[in-house]
Amino acid sequence: MGKNILVVADVRHGALRNVTKEMLGVANQLAGGGSVHVAVLGHQVDVPDLGAAGADEVWLVNDEHLANYTPSAYRKAVLEIYQKVNPQVILFAHSAVGKDLAPVVAMRLGLGQISDVTDVQFEGDKPLFTRPIYAGKAFTKVAPKGEPYVVTVRPNNLSPYDGAAKSATTHDVSLSFETPDLATVVREVVKKATGGVDLTEAKIIVSGGRGVKSADGFSPLKELADVLGAAVGASRGACDAGYCDYALQIGQTGKVVTPDLYIACGISGAIQHLAGMSSSKVIVAINKDPEAPIFQIADYGIVGDLFEVVPLLTEEFKKVLVS
Repeated sequence: MGKNILVVADVRHGALRNVTKEMLGVANQLAGGGSVHVAVLGHQVDVPDLGAAGADEVWLVNDEHLANYTPSAYRKAVLEIYQKVNPQVILFAHSAVGKDLAPVVAMRLGLGQISDVTDVQFEGDKPLFTRPIYAGKAFTKVAPKGEPYVVTVRPNNLSPYDGAAKSATTHDVSLSFETPDLATVVREVVKKATGGVDLTEAKIIVSGGRGVKSADGFSPLKELADVLGAAVGASRGACDAGYCDYALQIGQTGKVVTPDLYIACGISGAIQHLAGMSSSKVIVAINKDPEAPIFQIADYGIVGDLFEVVPLLTEEFKKVLVS
């Protein structure tokens, strides 16, 4: 028997992030022929054709109170749609918003939650969710005890929907937000420029550590990233030293990323950093120290000065990608 699955779309700056399509791929597997619903929360969000991405029904809450994320307002919107859909599974992105909102919704509904899912397999019709433990050093498979339940999905790990396009029906949901729904009100959002590529969803990341020696030391890394269409990241050591903003930090206390290619430049490979990037599909390490721990997990290693190696790589990639 098919199931109702509710996907809470991950929205940033008025647009849906790629992880929403990945969640729709998972949702169609879990639905087993049932209905896949998408909740889109925000204000003047650019909503693409979600039928082509695997949605059967779209629930759109377009309200100025949702222009910026606040837990109380978003919680009310999700709970309202939950009552309309009555899903067996609710999917959130394991993003800054999803990690904050999912537990609140699960608590209010009295549901269990499985967090940071990187893979879904089935034993018959029973789903098994894979998630990292011990700072990414091991993985465990978790089976839900009952329904409904909540799941958060790590971006850049699961495949989008690849079936036939559907004719999605869109429902406009109007809500009245009162003072109790707005315990927190965002007065102003101050944004920091971190580059054009979203770090958590980037397919390629060029990352620097203490080995870059200064803020100017990130310049060759940025040049390489521009050629590759990549995002620039950093270790906590580089951030602590003031070489770059903490918005670029990757690691246990920073962002967790899973790109197709991760180029670590001047990063020794402390366990806290590895927890944030060790699941990358291909890891290239550049370091002067041949004994650096980063080489133990790297698929390819270059022992050398990053200020010599990175410009050479940039020039070679230019020949292949730019010419």
